Amino acid sequence: MEILEEVCEKGVIERRFDLTVNGEVVPGIHWLPEAVTVPHPTVLIGHGGTQHKRVPNVLGLARTLVRHGGFGVVALDAPGHGDRMTEEQKRERADLLARRSGDRLAPLSERRIRAMSGVAAQAIAEWKALLDVLATNPQWAPGPFGYWGVSMGTAFGIPLLASEPRIVAGVLGLGALREGSEEVGQQAARITIPLLFLFQWYDELMTREGGLALWDAFGAEEKTMHINPGPHVGIPLFERDAALAFYRRHFDG
Repeated sequence: MEILEEVCEKGVIERRFDLTVNGEVVPGIHWLPEAVTVPHPTVLIGHGGTQHKRVPNVLGLARTLVRHGGFGVVALDAPGHGDRMTEEQKRERADLLARRSGDRLAPLSERRIRAMSGVAAQAIAEWKALLDVLATNPQWAPGPFGYWGVSMGTAFGIPLLASEPRIVAGVLGLGALREGSEEVGQQAARITIPLLFLFQWYDELMTREGGLALWDAFGAEEKTMHINPGPHVGIPLFERDAALAFYRRHFDG
């Protein structure tokens, strides 16, 4: 991990870094509490589709977890997102955003779903490589580690949590079981860590039935589902406090 820049604002250290995984540079940000020097937990944040490592909702959540939980937080640009976008991907993103209707997103095309599935293994390998690097520093190597990711962050988070024993608690959401997604259901069944699942009742991209089916498929004995009204991108800000309380409860345990 190469640290490129470090700034501190209101008790939160923000370190911009590059991580090289399988020959590819993965840009990321590590947020740390300024005043905490003892080992502390770390939460990994997986951003949504068309977003990036420092999009406002990721930044807001990261600062909440650092300031009020004393946790470290790390976010990576997913493959084809943020600083990793090609010119063609930038044009596709602009077209997708242009087709929004108010605060409602354009439906996901089969092509976009296939593209997301095609880079899932790469994204998971990058998160695992990050955990390997974090394990070399005694300040956060002991963990515990958590994961937070909704929408695309859940699409990548499900196979990650199903295969990564270092993560002990997860917040997922804005995901659903689709027709033909048997593999996703099988992966969800292998997730036995405590889960908080966030869902929007009027989500234009995910069906209610699919969201409830995904929650039901998780193998965790302790799992909670928060359902709020509103569209796909309308998760209320108070769910940040719910995530903070969730991690506190399970990290302390």
